[in-house]
Amino acid sequence: MNVVIVESPAKAKTINKYLGSDYEVLASYGHVRDLPAKDGSVRPDEDFAMDWEIDGKGAKRLADIARAVKGAKRVILATDPDREGEAISWHVLQVLKDKRAIKDQTVERVVFNAITKQAVLEAMKNPRQIDVPLVDAYLARRALDYLVGFNLSPVLWRKLPGAKSAGRVQSVALRLICDREAEIERFLPQEYWSILVRLATPKADEFDARVVGFSGAKLGPRDVKNGGEASRIEALLKGASYSVASIEAKPVRRNPYPPFTTSTLQQSASYALGLSAARTMQVAQRLYEGVDLGGESIGLITYMRTDGVDIAPEAIAGIRKVIAEDFGDKYLPEKPRHYTAKAKNAQEAHEAIRPTDLSRRPKDVARFLEPEQAKLYELVWKRTVASQMESAVMERTTVEIVASKGAERADLRAVGSVVRFPGFLALLAEGRDDEEDEENRRLPAMAAKDPLSEKKITTDQHFTEPPPRYTEATLVKKMEELGIGRPSTYAATLQVLRDRNYVVLDKRRLIPDDRGRLVTAFLQSFFSRYVEYDFTADLEESLDKVSNGELPWRDVLRVFWEQFSASLAETKELRMTDVIEAINTLLGDHIFPARADGGDPRICPTCGTGKLSLKLGKFGSFVGCSNYPECRYTRQLAANGIEAEETAAIGGDGVKVLGTDPETGLEVSLRAGRFGPYVQLGEGEKPKRASLPKGWDAATLDLEAALKLLGLPREVGVHPETGKPITANIGRFGPYLQHDGAYANLASVEEVFEVGINRAVAVIAEKKARAGGGRGTPAALKELGEHPILAGPVKVMPGKYGPYVAHAGVNATLPKSMDPLAVTMEIAVALLAERAAKAPAKPVRGAKAPARSAAKPAAKAVKTAKTAKAKVDPADDSDPFPAAEAAAKSPAKTAKTPSTKPAAKAAVPKAAGAAKTGAKVAAKPKKAAG
Repeated sequence: MNVVIVESPAKAKTINKYLGSDYEVLASYGHVRDLPAKDGSVRPDEDFAMDWEIDGKGAKRLADIARAVKGAKRVILATDPDREGEAISWHVLQVLKDKRAIKDQTVERVVFNAITKQAVLEAMKNPRQIDVPLVDAYLARRALDYLVGFNLSPVLWRKLPGAKSAGRVQSVALRLICDREAEIERFLPQEYWSILVRLATPKADEFDARVVGFSGAKLGPRDVKNGGEASRIEALLKGASYSVASIEAKPVRRNPYPPFTTSTLQQSASYALGLSAARTMQVAQRLYEGVDLGGESIGLITYMRTDGVDIAPEAIAGIRKVIAEDFGDKYLPEKPRHYTAKAKNAQEAHEAIRPTDLSRRPKDVARFLEPEQAKLYELVWKRTVASQMESAVMERTTVEIVASKGAERADLRAVGSVVRFPGFLALLAEGRDDEEDEENRRLPAMAAKDPLSEKKITTDQHFTEPPPRYTEATLVKKMEELGIGRPSTYAATLQVLRDRNYVVLDKRRLIPDDRGRLVTAFLQSFFSRYVEYDFTADLEESLDKVSNGELPWRDVLRVFWEQFSASLAETKELRMTDVIEAINTLLGDHIFPARADGGDPRICPTCGTGKLSLKLGKFGSFVGCSNYPECRYTRQLAANGIEAEETAAIGGDGVKVLGTDPETGLEVSLRAGRFGPYVQLGEGEKPKRASLPKGWDAATLDLEAALKLLGLPREVGVHPETGKPITANIGRFGPYLQHDGAYANLASVEEVFEVGINRAVAVIAEKKARAGGGRGTPAALKELGEHPILAGPVKVMPGKYGPYVAHAGVNATLPKSMDPLAVTMEIAVALLAERAAKAPAKPVRGAKAPARSAAKPAAKAVKTAKTAKAKVDPADDSDPFPAAEAAAKSPAKTAKTPSTKPAAKAAVPKAAGAAKTGAKVAAKPKKAAG
């Protein structure tokens, strides 16, 4: 028997069909071991010796693999063809050797870029040994991430309360986002004017021309600075004589784009399909590992983690055949196109991402795929085919025009283009972009010296705009350009930034949060070298040399550690006041925005003598007065672009007077607080306050709206049945009604102020009926339909601890990174099956319950593991306590005879020991999700 080891069960299922009965294909389910999340896992003093730990789930899978390997003649490691795949194979082999499962068996490593029968069988004929330099590069990266995370993160926790972690790539990506936000804040808009003239030819065909010169001086797009200059030019143009000075027409060739790499696929999927980087990789993984096409499981695309842009010769031949069949020979270049990557540090070790068989056209496979899969496959197919098509040929026409009036003269220019041969554009429709560009239009026929007549003059005022905030797609592009990290890790890095609440995503734009900006400012102040773009890129270059066998991996670590440990030592005597002052200086424009009256932005607006400064509190950072506790003035930081606009609307001093309350005569003011804008009635020790509801604009808030907020809770009336009052209010989770200790949600904030007694009674009655007198069942986020095997509907539900899938009393929590609306029936069934397999056996009727004394230590062990995870979370893209978290989420393993007390007692030391090692912890079963 030959045992083949791969990463995923989906890949194992597909490959098993290709190899036949002489092969057993087993899945390791990704990485099987990692560095323990504790001090000493990487020891620089021992030449960077590293300890490895197997997680709870990995231990069982490795035991199954070891049993199969012991009876095998040949062991084939067939993990993915990249650094991570090589590392998984290396880890599996090391564990098998430790278990003495490897004796005289032949051990081979095979790689294939596509999961097709031909590719797999060909790989089996050409085995090799594990690529040691590639493993060395993995070890260096993992050690670097550990050394940065486990040494830098504790410094952050001590010196910057509220900070969660720092990482080798994560922190540099965060700096890019923060630097862009600072650039936007510093930006000063500049006024400029555009002047467009509608002209007509002798045949009355109309077109537009722009002014490009005036009185002998050339004018660029932004050279007309004010309305006065625009008016002088407009005065000349009115009544001027227009004629064609010259016409130039020349052909322009536009070449197709290269096929997709990991980063360009993520960018295009974001632009074209609206998919996040993480979601793109999830869908691509499914297409790579295999999809059922009418009873046959086939990988539809090649490996999706690559920075190479070349394509195998046999695949190019298939592409050229498709082009000839679908478009004709004139769309086929004389020779195949060959591309080289332009990104810094590109390795180009693998092919570009392409369909495994170009004859599988998108329309033919769409019925077998989920909507996102079909769209992504079509995107890959079109990009691949287009990359080998003929160039598009345009004719670009430039018409120079003279407008003269006496001795004065102005120059105008009209530009247009016509597609003479569409080439690859016949496949890649880009009409929307072309229509928005005024140069991509057809100009009417005209000749030199033709007179033209003016029909309309349009002068428009414009202001320059700041650079846009990064989207996931543009950040990925920038990171690749700078050589920061590897494209295969970008999706995970972006997810870490969001999970740490370092950035928020608003309208697909990445905006740094308070915490993210403070962490970046701290690192720039005290660890500047390690968030420099060039340093990170140079380190990646060194790691690539390790991959190529050009540099020993420990040499890279020695150079890094020597400098990094010295920087760590310098922070030991660092005082909190030094940290605060450094951040005050670096983020001064952000923390202390300019006042409208031109006064000192750091003078306290309440007491007038204190100095404002950053404060680090238990619940985050805020701005406070130096005269505390005599002066209790506080406000939030302008945490991101949204809140910055709110703060600007209130004013630099954080207080805007709206008017006077007619009932009390007290002043009503709008203020910037630690947790957002709020309204306040009067002054004093405990004045009445009310936060602005979500969606309310601080810039447009008036006295009437403020008084409505301060008047809450509002009594709607008396319930006709109970005689008790019904009140409307806005709470932490939105607008609601309250009656006799029960609560019912309202549809909108506006309804709090408008709802009448009849509507209120109806809403409460509906809530009571829905809840059956108790707690209500929330509406499903998504109905997936009937379970394909078992009876009953499958739904995606909202829960207290996050969304989950539910079927027939079984609830399975969704992974944190998974979009609940993107869950498919296949994903739900797999999660439910896994959850059902973990569920504890139901105790036999009449059997004694397990001893409470046994359950408590096990629960305590879970709590200990959770606490440790909360304190230690330094890794760049990985979770330090994955096993502990899994244990905390999963129910205890139940003994076959749970009624016996000795069995319960025996579980106690086992649970405690498991918590210490990070292995699976036996715990009291938790309540189902939701």
